[in-house]
Amino acid sequence: MKKVTAGLCLVLVLTAGALYAGEWTGFISDAKCAASKGDSAAHASCAKGCIGRGESAVLVSGGKVFTLDKQDEAKKFAGEKVMLKGTAGEDGASIKVESIEKAAEK
Repeated sequence: MKKVTAGLCLVLVLTAGALYAGEWTGFISDAKCAASKGDSAAHASCAKGCIGRGESAVLVSGGKVFTLDKQDEAKKFAGEKVMLKGTAGEDGASIKVESIEKAAEK
């Protein structure tokens, strides 16, 4: 019985982590302006400037602003449209970043 319970707990833990894994496409913006104007290429120079002055980098995607754990990686893409892979936090407002790459132009 203990082996079955332990096995079920392990499956539950692994499945819960997979539920939050995903991909997002959006813009790397600065935390200061993200909610109001950080979701377009027109904000790129402002985002680069603010991030360069120490503002946190965030992802703006689908009208939501996500905080990112890998700031050094995210800051490399300041103002750019990116495709980000990672795991969403339980709060739904943060992402543990696995990879960031420039989004393909359409």
